[in-house]
Amino acid sequence: MADGIARGVAIEANLDKGRGPVATVLVQRGTLHVGDAIVAGGAYGRVRAMLDEHGEAVEVAGPSRPVQVLGFTSVPGAGDSFMVAEDDRTARQIAEKRQLASRNASLAKARKKVSLEDFLEQSKVSTLNLILKGDVSGSVEALEDALVQLDVGTEVDLRVIHRGVGAITKNDVTLASASTAVIIGFNVKPEPQTAIFAEHEGVEVKFYTVIYKAIEDIEASLKGLLKPEFEEAVLGNAEIRDIFKSSKFGNIAGCIVSDGNIRRNAKVRTMRAGVVIGENLSIESLRRFKDDATEVREGFECGIGLGSFKDLQVGDVIQAYEIREKKRA
Repeated sequence: MADGIARGVAIEANLDKGRGPVATVLVQRGTLHVGDAIVAGGAYGRVRAMLDEHGEAVEVAGPSRPVQVLGFTSVPGAGDSFMVAEDDRTARQIAEKRQLASRNASLAKARKKVSLEDFLEQSKVSTLNLILKGDVSGSVEALEDALVQLDVGTEVDLRVIHRGVGAITKNDVTLASASTAVIIGFNVKPEPQTAIFAEHEGVEVKFYTVIYKAIEDIEASLKGLLKPEFEEAVLGNAEIRDIFKSSKFGNIAGCIVSDGNIRRNAKVRTMRAGVVIGENLSIESLRRFKDDATEVREGFECGIGLGSFKDLQVGDVIQAYEIREKKRA
């Protein structure tokens, strides 16, 4: 029977710049009328107009008939069930109750319990939490699908803790603040008061009109969460030709730089017949004849002082190196 309170499902929804929130709904039971108070997920409103598949206005919609509904105060989610309420006040109360339940569920998900295993691994894993909002559900789904395909290794994790259609709301900001998330707006922006609230809460809100740009930025952010990798770069080697004693600097190695360059204050190691003798040493004095030097290049002689380190022999090699951050691909 077509009579009775209408119930059904929102097939898709979007924020139309001229008409506001628009939802395509499929009536599954009862009859939907223009003027009915309606609730779909956490969105509510009064049916201002209905359009059939040809764009023609209709007054009623029965079971199995999809129609576009205008009059929602916000955009419902694709797949949300809808129902007709007794009046506007009841519709708003039902919607607010659903919003609260959804928000609590999202917060619970964002604050999931950490097991001992998670705790042990916590220092090795970083997580980027995201909230996605867009003008149409298709765009949000496409963006989320692309993001979950990103792979920058096992050290970082990306989680979409909430997604929705329509303008960025204070509820989104509250959730982002509680879960340390970044809000991504695709063709949607917050109201001025919401933007002020986001700034006050320290929530980052980023806006995009092109999906690939959002993906590029988020991938870069994920790579930024990776702990830096370091690699050693050899600066140069110097062979010890003689050893002198100095009352001021201790043992001084008279050397010739065989390759690269030797810098004052550089980290060095000493090697004897290829075996490391001294490690993590520092050049405390570097001289060319009687003059202090900051750097001595290949082919030149120099005097090198390694502070209190005394295990030096003629023929040993002093190797200078530095630790650099390794660029990720």
